[in-house]
Amino acid sequence: MAAAAEPGARAWLGGGSPRPGSPACSPVLGAGGRARPGPGPGPGPGPGPERAGARAPGSVAGPGHSFRKVTLTKPTFCHLCSDFIWGLAGFLCDVCNFMSHEKCLKLVRIPCTSVAPSLVRVPVAHCFGPRGLHKRKFCAVCRKVLEAPALHCEVCELHLHPDCVPFACSDCRQCHQDGHQDHDTHHHHWREGNLPSGARCEVCRKTCGSSDVLAGVRCEWCGVQAHSVCSAVLAPECGFGRLRSLVLPPACVRLLPGGFSKTQSFRIAEAVEPGEGGDGADGSAAVGPGRETPATPESGKQTLKIFDGDDAVRRSQFRLITVSRLASAEEVLEAALRVHHIPEDPGHLELCPLPPSLKACDTWAGGKAGSAVISEEGRSPGSGEATPEAWVIRALPRAQEVLKIYPGWLKVGVAYVSVRVTPKSTARSVVLEVLPLLGRQAEGPESFQLVEVAMGCRQVQRTALMDEQPLLDRLQDIRQMSVRQVSQTRFYVAESGDVAPHVSLFVGGLPPGLSPEEYSSLLHEAVATKGVTTVAGRSPESRAPTTGAVVLDVTCFSEAERLYVLLKDMAVRGRLLTALVLPDLLHAKLPPDSCPLLVFVNPKSGGLKGRDLLCSFRKLLNPHQVFDLTNGGPLPGLHLFSQVPCFRVLVCGGDGTVGWVLGALEETRYRLACPEPSVAILPLGTGNDLGRVLRWGAGYSGEDPLSVLLSVDEADAVLMDRWTILLDAHDTASAENGTADAEPPKIVQMSNYCGIGIDAELSLDFHQAREEEPGKFTSRLHNKGVYVRVGLQKISHSRSLHKQIRLQVERQEVELPSIEGLIFINIPSWGSGADLWGSDSDTRFEKPRMDDGLLEVVGVTGVVHMGQVQGGLRSGIRIAQGSYFRVTLLKATPVQVDGEPWVQAPGHMIISAAGPKVHMLRKAKQKPRRAGTTRDARADAPAPEGDPR
Repeated sequence: MAAAAEPGARAWLGGGSPRPGSPACSPVLGAGGRARPGPGPGPGPGPGPERAGARAPGSVAGPGHSFRKVTLTKPTFCHLCSDFIWGLAGFLCDVCNFMSHEKCLKLVRIPCTSVAPSLVRVPVAHCFGPRGLHKRKFCAVCRKVLEAPALHCEVCELHLHPDCVPFACSDCRQCHQDGHQDHDTHHHHWREGNLPSGARCEVCRKTCGSSDVLAGVRCEWCGVQAHSVCSAVLAPECGFGRLRSLVLPPACVRLLPGGFSKTQSFRIAEAVEPGEGGDGADGSAAVGPGRETPATPESGKQTLKIFDGDDAVRRSQFRLITVSRLASAEEVLEAALRVHHIPEDPGHLELCPLPPSLKACDTWAGGKAGSAVISEEGRSPGSGEATPEAWVIRALPRAQEVLKIYPGWLKVGVAYVSVRVTPKSTARSVVLEVLPLLGRQAEGPESFQLVEVAMGCRQVQRTALMDEQPLLDRLQDIRQMSVRQVSQTRFYVAESGDVAPHVSLFVGGLPPGLSPEEYSSLLHEAVATKGVTTVAGRSPESRAPTTGAVVLDVTCFSEAERLYVLLKDMAVRGRLLTALVLPDLLHAKLPPDSCPLLVFVNPKSGGLKGRDLLCSFRKLLNPHQVFDLTNGGPLPGLHLFSQVPCFRVLVCGGDGTVGWVLGALEETRYRLACPEPSVAILPLGTGNDLGRVLRWGAGYSGEDPLSVLLSVDEADAVLMDRWTILLDAHDTASAENGTADAEPPKIVQMSNYCGIGIDAELSLDFHQAREEEPGKFTSRLHNKGVYVRVGLQKISHSRSLHKQIRLQVERQEVELPSIEGLIFINIPSWGSGADLWGSDSDTRFEKPRMDDGLLEVVGVTGVVHMGQVQGGLRSGIRIAQGSYFRVTLLKATPVQVDGEPWVQAPGHMIISAAGPKVHMLRKAKQKPRRAGTTRDARADAPAPEGDPR
């Protein structure tokens, strides 16, 4: 017996998460299709803002909710309209704590957490970062405020208590194609709640955000905000909003899952939670009260420990319920199902007492002795403490069952088909029965297979079932381990072998300057030293031979995973390697007007602001286009975008970070389809002189990351000179001086300025102080204070630099005045915004510009002179202007280039133009805001069709 699902169901499953207001939002309250009665406590023993009351007769339940009427004891707000609930009565869901007015019950479209997993269109796992404090945020499962350190997804706006993680959906943003239900049409990805308190609904223009409850929805791609009811009138397709020209569309990125986790796919550092150790089918933390300490039961009530199957017993994961001592078995079972968010019919389940000794029962395979008597904190109770009774939820044997089978491809009008499975049903027989219902009867059944998908919150696992696998036995095995896991498991009919394995592994940190054959031999030798005799299925190719990085194209998932594990922690010739998983960018699918933004962030810059920006940009854009510079540098991002015909770059860091990225662009420009991408800056350093010149400000001070991206999109393109400095030390002079080692010739790139003498000496002292105690240098104000301190220590220092160096400009000797520092400047900002050249006109020189192909040479007489320049009281001593310079150092001298200092051995420094000018983005001047306009640009946009106004 089989029946096709109604066409309306697919709309509800769209967009990667339940779409509020879809026609398929009809209540689904249990496996048996009936609502569970409501006596008993809610999910957790903690006190709420209400007292338990009788269920209102004839009350309307939303999608999967189990509402009951309660008496309110403190101010409470409705989770649908976010308005205050006047009076003493409200309606509370016993499972997810959804609170509603009576008048709002019929409008509830947000599904209960017990049925939400079954409504996800395409399961995508979340990627959680380390625990942290999130002010005025609410948990997406229990809907309570996050007071203690909680978890948040690095890719979407999901916030959870640690003990609520097992009950969350695998409904993260789908950021790439993975060979499973890929499509080109992109739908809104709605996320409920945690909106700004002043957020406005896109449809009715009324406030839809709330700081009191979890209310309202927001698309995590385009940023559209609306009431959950109003979102039903919006078109399902998402256009990526105001950032559409900057976003890398998911349909243009392809990454086959292989054996890599979500954090590895997005190059995110994995956060190890205390006490995790991979507990749970989805790697979640142990289930327990966590943030709530169970109170002493009232007289006539008892507290029970409830375990969900063998897996929970083995891992000592339980939930607590408080019930009356006179409660019937049915009432206790219903309370146990609610606390574990299990939507199944109670008639198919039972509660079995946990034996005092686990060794006495064969059911508890793998269990730990004594785990049944652990306390709420996971420790054995002390003497005299009462131990709650422990029970396990068990599934009764079934002679037959209705199973939903989903197509492994997108099919218009059908989300799934339902088939009845019996003890004789196998994976092959189900495939034969389902194919005609999905319109594939003309194709041979041998081309299809049944795939089991475990939709864990942290990981989505796919397993192809054997043809003779009995499905009824498989379902019973899943329920034996966890009854709740059945609601998080799906079965797909998929084409066999339709995806050819392919993984791109970026390997950085190799010795530079080798040929592709030498890189291949070097990697083969390095991997073989760890017991690997062959390196099959890969073809290394050097994308940038001078940079020491290669890309391995691996055609076997297991081989790619093995190479990744071996290479990521390996050292070759004393250099630690970096291994990253990179997706394939389908540049031919990019929209014609698309110019995606490649973002580089240095999380070590700006204290903790770099880390926060990294997380924010991953959520605002596609995380595949955001790169952490401490994990492989800029080369992985440039390789990923190498075939994109037009793209822009945003560098978040100090002047040194900007120079690093510009240098990498210069080395790889001949391998890029867009050889001259424009570069914007988000200044996170101390001086940030280039950011000042390009109007990006003196430093990032917590502006909205969305406004930063919008400014990048509206910025103007300008040109800037880049300069090459050849450092050639003399061995004989070094040996005579003895203060610095001779260095081989090397080349460095310069964008801002190059300082010789006292300027570089102060930078060197600051650099050494930061290396000794890096934890203290997290504040821009503190860093400038250290500069002042080291400057005061050098105030009476005299080096007589003009006697220790020789300067040639355009091959003509230039006599130097009495100075302590010589500075070559390319931009009109030095030392945190000072104008070293000055604004006075001088007929001897042209007016400086950063794209005129000329450098200005300025001298300073000491620390006092530098302080006067930075205070705007004086300017430097103008010495020369030109395009070719030769400096001879007669003794070891401090030198700094764009804030990076060192002691240069005696020898020559040759400064010349470095080829083509680089394209930078200068922030557009802000237009004066007209009177009466609002800050929310969306609020002034024309109303969409169907607006009830």
